[in-house]
Amino acid sequence: MSIKKYVKFATKSFALPNVCVRLRELLDCPRSSAEDIGNLISIDPSLTAKVLRLANSSLFRFPSQIESVSKAINVIGGEALYNLVVSETASTAFKCFDSELIDLKQHWHASVYSGMLAKHLAMSTNAKVIERFFVMGILQNLSELVVAKRSPELYQQYLDSDKSLLPYQRQKQLFGFTFAHCSGIILESWNLPIGLFYPITHVNDVARQSSDREIGVLALSNRIAVRQLDKENHSEIELFTSEIANTVSLDMEMVSNATDYAERETVKIAALIR
Repeated sequence: MSIKKYVKFATKSFALPNVCVRLRELLDCPRSSAEDIGNLISIDPSLTAKVLRLANSSLFRFPSQIESVSKAINVIGGEALYNLVVSETASTAFKCFDSELIDLKQHWHASVYSGMLAKHLAMSTNAKVIERFFVMGILQNLSELVVAKRSPELYQQYLDSDKSLLPYQRQKQLFGFTFAHCSGIILESWNLPIGLFYPITHVNDVARQSSDREIGVLALSNRIAVRQLDKENHSEIELFTSEIANTVSLDMEMVSNATDYAERETVKIAALIR
């Protein structure tokens, strides 16, 4: 099946909640205020509670308590708030594509772990809007769920394929595309910002890893995640390929710090969003 058919299946099966669409519109409108944004989020008590829990979590580490959405906007900013809403939406999307072939709880944990790694690495490179990397880490393998639900027999072949190859290599070999590439196109079809879907779409493009720092950071976080979550097959994976090293100026101590952070915080953050 072509990548376009999986994207079509995903977009027909799940639509972004209206609050996510309206929030983007308000952030892009120069006449909107923090009060307008706060009123929008506050319509949904469950979303409000989750956003405030995340705003007060280790994702931000603010010294004082954030007690309202309007304060959250003033403290963490509108774009960070948007990324929190998108991450909460991701949890809903994951459940929409639940499959017997994938342990959803384990998949969610791995996704949040990748997001925590990406965020910490991005912070170390002084990247802009670092919460965006957290969301990218979560969303980049969304299409794995889509593929498993739409083509279970083919996905089973993927599970049974040669584990000595890296996941993206196995995906390319069997499907003709990577899960990240397909996920990126799905996110673009949902009209998410280019700052979210572009790095995901091209994360496995070695030429772009060598020229685009954001893609390099995301690619590095992916390799660390593979090493940490699949030690049986990839404990010796090379982290800093020549392409990644060309754009990401980090050392192994920073990698160790990012890994420690992800190991320590993932369970707590994953539980807050679900």
